[in-house]
Amino acid sequence: MENQDLEKQINDTLMLMAKEPNNLEHYHLLSRLYMEQQNYDKVISVLESVLAIDPKDVQALVGMGTMWYYEKDFRKSLSYYNRALDVNPKNYLIYYNIGNVFAEWKNFPKALFYYNRAIDLNSKNPEIYNAIALLYQDNDEFIESKAYYEKALSLDPNNVTALVDMGNVCFKLFDYETALELYKRVYDLNIDNKTVAICIGNTLTLMKNKNEAYSYFEKAIEMEGSNYRAFICYAISMSEFGEYDRAIEYYKKAIELEPKTVNAYQLLANLYANLGRVDEAVEVYKTILHQAPNDASTYLLLGNGHYLQGDIEKAIAAYRAAINIEPENDEHKLIYNLVMDEYVDKKHNSGV
Repeated sequence: MENQDLEKQINDTLMLMAKEPNNLEHYHLLSRLYMEQQNYDKVISVLESVLAIDPKDVQALVGMGTMWYYEKDFRKSLSYYNRALDVNPKNYLIYYNIGNVFAEWKNFPKALFYYNRAIDLNSKNPEIYNAIALLYQDNDEFIESKAYYEKALSLDPNNVTALVDMGNVCFKLFDYETALELYKRVYDLNIDNKTVAICIGNTLTLMKNKNEAYSYFEKAIEMEGSNYRAFICYAISMSEFGEYDRAIEYYKKAIELEPKTVNAYQLLANLYANLGRVDEAVEVYKTILHQAPNDASTYLLLGNGHYLQGDIEKAIAAYRAAINIEPENDEHKLIYNLVMDEYVDKKHNSGV
């Protein structure tokens, strides 16, 4: 809706409210219009006015719960949903929303309980099955997740969320053919979906289909939106096919786009290290630590780089820094102790 039309509807609704101050339908319409405007403070203000007139208005209670859910104040969100549930214990949407709150809290049993209660009341809504599938997916239970996505798709075969997420699950299960089929179904529905084009490129890479993989990365790069992820995934693909110089070029393209994001730096440094270009890897690890000084894993990799350079003292210092950041990490301690033992032995044998 155009901004001018939206403003006119808001003004017309305010006039109606002035004439009929106790007609809650006008308030609900106004809250929806403010929602379209993404003016969430005014949505909350209008819903509070509704609840001042009728504290048991389920629509307003659910709306307030949703607003606070968006604000990530999940305790306040849950309090409103529970109030709505007291008024109408047969409303599937309330159970679904409560399930979402517990999912945000990573409380798997309670989230699953409320989602299943929502299914008891509305077994034909694919979004509930999507939510359960995502719950299992987040818990790394991919077989169960896939089953629920399949149920969602049986109810809505063109449900983009289920198609993409089930594709991701199949990818995790190394079922690349099914993942590719699902991603391509989404791409057919929306050929401007940049994320899915990248997913297709990633999947084709693992299926060793170089030319087609590259074609989808190129398509993704031509689409609107940031190319940071596209450049990184394209570079990973190039590495898989042994085109290391091009991979380095595309990691650098990603860094140019987002110079304060460390992911591309990490992948570039790791590639340098794998290629035996240790000096270049070390310099990139130092750059990462300049931006993320508390990253223990980068200190570990920097230590490895210094070790390969033959500078054991700098390696030990880097390993010690990793241990200081993550003192409970046994891997850091093991590597540190091994290198320290080697260092002490060399000093002892050299008579120093």
